[in-house]
Amino acid sequence: MSAGFAGEARPRGPLTAGERVLLVDRKDRRYLVRLVVAGSFQSHAGVVEHDEIIGARDGCEVVARRRDGGTGPARRFLVLRPTLADLVVKMPRGAQVIYPKDLGAILMAADIHPGVRVLEAGVGSGALSMTLLSAGADVLGYEVRPDFAARARANVTDLLGGAAAYRVEERDVYEGIEVRELDRVLLDLPEPWRVVGHAQDALTPGGILLAYLPTINQTAELRERLARCRFAFAETFEILRRTWHVEGRSVRPDHRMVAHTGFLTTARRVSSRWDEESAG
Repeated sequence: MSAGFAGEARPRGPLTAGERVLLVDRKDRRYLVRLVVAGSFQSHAGVVEHDEIIGARDGCEVVARRRDGGTGPARRFLVLRPTLADLVVKMPRGAQVIYPKDLGAILMAADIHPGVRVLEAGVGSGALSMTLLSAGADVLGYEVRPDFAARARANVTDLLGGAAAYRVEERDVYEGIEVRELDRVLLDLPEPWRVVGHAQDALTPGGILLAYLPTINQTAELRERLARCRFAFAETFEILRRTWHVEGRSVRPDHRMVAHTGFLTTARRVSSRWDEESAG
């Protein structure tokens, strides 16, 4: 693993052929499009020529040409470079991704910073990998499915280029972790308790284990295993996101919210068991 993040900066300045943009209509419908010379984007609103976007600035507007040649009102799109959160939701994927509201919490809970050495097991489509790398981590991924591993590599390369500090091995983490002196072990797997012993040996003292799980029964089994090993300060939480409607005098919570998506559990690797008996 390298000393730290070596990926390319995200594009700045005029929009160029080959990069991805978001086209957003007046109803906040969003379309992720890769710009191609002489290419076009077609929707119910009409046709948007890529050449009208290439060379323009981030945040510009573009008019869709009606396919039937009619004279009705023109449909306009706002053109923006996508954020990481946009890409996580819109990017090609084979596995269910961890969503932005949890990704931000993972960065804080796992204390991700430039140069931190991370093993990520269960890389899926690469949403967490992209987030860790963008924060400066040095990431090694274990993934048992070759198609998921290939998809994660492609998505990371698409965002950060080929120089990112990222390597994915087609390996089953349940069978063991070969590397040592890791700072973090992040797990998006159905049975993370089977990895606790391996993580105990692979993590440096003070290192952090974090697991993402959909159900509380899985979480309880993980917590029970952590309590029997050299981990301390275990904590489990979930993130609930509620947006607000703010329009004139109408100010209220939105009727729908993004509630439970998963349980996050963290624990610190220590030199001995930290339970009531050993602490006494």
